[in-house]
Amino acid sequence: MTDLRYGLNKGHPTTPIPKTVRPSNRKGVQSQRTKFVRSIVREVVGFSPYERRVMELLRNSKDKKARKFTKKRLGTLLRAKRKLEELSTIIQESRRAH
Repeated sequence: MTDLRYGLNKGHPTTPIPKTVRPSNRKGVQSQRTKFVRSIVREVVGFSPYERRVMELLRNSKDKKARKFTKKRLGTLLRAKRKLEELSTIIQESRRAH
């Protein structure tokens, strides 16, 4: 018989890590302050020229062209899709407002 441990209690005894939210798990989660500041900046500054062009393409139902153009500007397809979703919701809200 050897002194090797096996089963549920195998391995070196350690103290368990407390189950709190770690900064690494919070990465990418938007805070309330950031959300507020970005909304104010959007209100004051408005849209960039490429965003205005994309909105025009979306209004004219040129979705594929808008996606390709946004991908070219932002670098990845995932970022492009998110931006298109954001801009299309803004267009819908403006239609509801009028």
